[in-house]
Amino acid sequence: MDKPGVARQWQRPPRRTGWALVGGLVRTARPRQWVKNVLVVAAPAAAGQLVSWHSATRLALVFALFTASASAVYLVNDARDAAADRAHPVKRRRPVAAGLVPVPLAYAAGTLLGLGAAVASAVLCNPMTAVLLIAYLAMQVAYCVRLKHVLVVDLAVVTTGFLMRAMIGGVALGIPLSRWFLITTGFGALFMVAAKRYSEAVQPEGARGATRALLTQYTTGYLRFVWQLAAGVAVLGYCLWALESGGVADGALLPWRQLSMVAFILAVLRYAVFADRGAAGAPEDVVLRDRPLAVIGLVWAAMYGMAVTDL
Repeated sequence: MDKPGVARQWQRPPRRTGWALVGGLVRTARPRQWVKNVLVVAAPAAAGQLVSWHSATRLALVFALFTASASAVYLVNDARDAAADRAHPVKRRRPVAAGLVPVPLAYAAGTLLGLGAAVASAVLCNPMTAVLLIAYLAMQVAYCVRLKHVLVVDLAVVTTGFLMRAMIGGVALGIPLSRWFLITTGFGALFMVAAKRYSEAVQPEGARGATRALLTQYTTGYLRFVWQLAAGVAVLGYCLWALESGGVADGALLPWRQLSMVAFILAVLRYAVFADRGAAGAPEDVVLRDRPLAVIGLVWAAMYGMAVTDL
């Protein structure tokens, strides 16, 4: 019988049934993060080329390949960090750290997914799509091994990952990528990444320990500066795109390109409210759960759609 006040020194290992292993692997692959890969439709949508069956099937393939690649990186990352995660108040619940998924199995599953996605992209897509996907995998593995511990570089790598997602759909369909698209998407991604880091950094000390060690090397003032600067450049890039045309296109009812600036700026300002409060730690929750932001997003999408189709 245990003595009062003395903690147990052992813990029953989790049961490793077949279904538990599968569930643990799926959880490690981060299904909630798969929504980010919808960005693969960004470039075709910007070019107004989403209506053909060929485009839809090719984008569905690219989405699946990018999802497999991202999941492979999560599996390798959790396998590599398993020992450190076990001492973490929150990350110790991850399937690999908790012992539900063996470290060798996580490495093997991640390697197979990554290699499979790279080979499939080379066989089923054009060469540039394969190059971009392989570059993404190499960059993310480097991030897991070293780059996530380097100030500023960690922000750049995560931002570049989002930019690659937005680029790969256009590359797969052979669509030229506009400089304004790249500027707006890149700095928009940096805005959200820096706002996420800022939100994590301003949490109470107890909660900060549940995020990432590199935050202790950033100051909140610096992270605020980064997300404010990135938001400004993203808005400027979008406005320059919108103002590039002289006015109302032939056959269009209104100058939708110029009018869409209003919705875009409102969306950035609305998201900035959450960033300023330190509540943008989960961007997908902000985007999906805030009703005013969702309405603004739908209005912007409608205006943008009419702009690129000249309605």
